[in-house]
Order: sequence, then C-alpha cells, then structure tokens
Amino acid sequence: MPPPLPRRRGWGESAEPTPPPPLPEQAPEHRTPVDPWAGVDTGGWDLPSAELPPTPPTLDYPVPPTTRQWSGPPAPPVGTHPVSPPPAHQPPPAHQPLTAYPAPHARPTPPARPAAPARPTAARPAAPVRPAPPARVPKQRRGRRSATPPPGWEAPKGYAPPPVRRRRRWPWLLLLSLACCCGCPAYYGLPISSQYPASAALPERVADLSLRQDDGSAETAKQLENEVRQEYWLAEDTFAGVYTTADGKRVTVFGGTGFRLTPEADADEEITRLGERYALETPETVQTGVRGRHERCAVGRPADGDVVVCTSVDHGSIATGVFTRLSVSDSATLLDTLRTQIVQPKQS
Repeated sequence: MPPPLPRRRGWGESAEPTPPPPLPEQAPEHRTPVDPWAGVDTGGWDLPSAELPPTPPTLDYPVPPTTRQWSGPPAPPVGTHPVSPPPAHQPPPAHQPLTAYPAPHARPTPPARPAAPARPTAARPAAPVRPAPPARVPKQRRGRRSATPPPGWEAPKGYAPPPVRRRRRWPWLLLLSLACCCGCPAYYGLPISSQYPASAALPERVADLSLRQDDGSAETAKQLENEVRQEYWLAEDTFAGVYTTADGKRVTVFGGTGFRLTPEADADEEITRLGERYALETPETVQTGVRGRHERCAVGRPADGDVVVCTSVDHGSIATGVFTRLSVSDSATLLDTLRTQIVQPKQS
C-alpha cells in the first residue's frame, strides 16, 4: 500500500515544521526507572564453541654469538674533524700556596675559564649564483636617431638640451611622385613631340648630288611613290626621287611622313620587305645618335650590280635609300644628310 501524500501547506502557513509541544519537566525521583535488559534472554552466558586443531610447535630463534666490545674512542661523525678533549686540570705544586688572598684595597680577579670546544657543524653546499638578466634595449631603425634620450641620462645642471627636430618625409615623397608622374611621360614624349608632325620635299641639290628630271627617272620615282602609298596607307606625305653625282654614282631615295609608334620594328619590316627585290644579306644596325630614330643597312646583290640599301625610321617619318658604288658606312652617312634636307619637322 503506498504511503499517504504529504499535506499541502495552507495560505500563510510557514514552511518550517511545527515542533511538538515540550513535555512537562519532572524531578528525577518521580521518573519511572527503565530496565535496559528488559525483554532480553539472560538465562545462560555459556556459548558452544567449535573445537580448533592444536597449533604446531614453534621453533626457537638461534642465539646470536657474543661479540667483544671495542674499548677505543668513538669515531667522529662523517664530514667533521675530530676534536681533541680539553686538557685535565692539574693541581698546583706542593710548595706553592693553594689560595692567594688579595690586598684589602684590590678586587679579586676571577680565574679564567677554559674555552669551550667548538661544535662540529656540517658544511652546507653553496647555492648556485644565477646571473642577472641583461637589460633590454629598445631596437632602433638603421640610419635614424631616437627622439628620446637613453634611459638614465640626465642633462647637466643649468643646461637644457635642444629639442630634436623631426625630419619630414613628405617633400621627398612629393618630389618622387612628381618625377614619376611628369618625368616618365616627358622622357618618352619628348622624341615624339620633336619628330612628329613632319613634312617632306625633295630639294634640287644635296651636297654633290643633283635631282634628275628625265622621263626614266621621273617614271621610277612615281612607281616608288605609289609603292610607299600602298604599303603605308596612313602616310600623310610621300616622296621619291633619283639623285646622281658627276662621277656617275646613283642614289634613289623614297619614303613618307606620318606618326609611328614603334619605329624600330618598322625599320626591321622595311628591310625585310626589300630583301627579296635587292637580294639583301644580313642587315646591320647603325647608331644614329638621335633618341627615337633607328637605322638599318644591308648589302644587296641584284642582277644589275651590287648596291647598299639603308632605311631610317623615327616617330614622324621613314626614309629609304639605295646607293651604288658606296660602302655601308658612307651610305648610312649620306642617308642622314638626305633625310635632314628632305624631312622637316613642323613647329607646333
């Protein structure tokens, strides 16, 4: 049967259990004596015990042999030095008095006591000395002085150190930015502005060369000018002409004006285009001494005789010359002279 449920606490009733009412106190002589052995069977205290087997006999321990006692002095403890006993007090000789009475006006001097023997003490191991840690020094950047004085530094009396002036970096950064923004375009833009735009016109005489006006020379010049126009259809002006000297040297020059972004590549392409017509050999690079101008020369061996073909290209024009009975260096020099007289940059 399950135990009854606990009674629910009423409204305002305390959660603490209500203690039972105290019993009235009675005097000891009026209390009823209580028998502690009430209801206990005390008829007999003899309990039956089981018979245990007898214990086996024990053997006697062997008697240790007798040892002779050593009559020498005791050994000193380990780690100490033996201490000799103090000398025994010897009585004075018989002919000397045992007691000497001092004068009535002087105090008796007490006899000196023998010094007590020093007690042996065990030597303690010395503790290892730890080195002091080194002082930490703040790291400084290379090439830069610290704005604060070193630790522990004090200025002399009556002297004030000058304030440390901090260097400013923004002017250098500004100059570097201006150099990068303005210097690079100016470096690459100056050759273009000085070479483009340009105009071309054939003069009647250049050094010892004279422009030929006969029908054959005019037909050759017209054919070369049409080829330049077809090859460079963005050219602004084209020119072509045949020059000769008094001793029979012949120079044919042709080209055009217009903007060119890659003059070095254009010079290589022009030599490659004329290589099959004039049977050109390996071209040579000629130094012009002008930034943005590139020149190539090659020796050709066509059927009608040996020639030297040179081409000079910059950002505003291209000029090509075919020379007979001249070396490569003389041909390059004469081409520079011709293009200086023929091509004139326009002043912007």
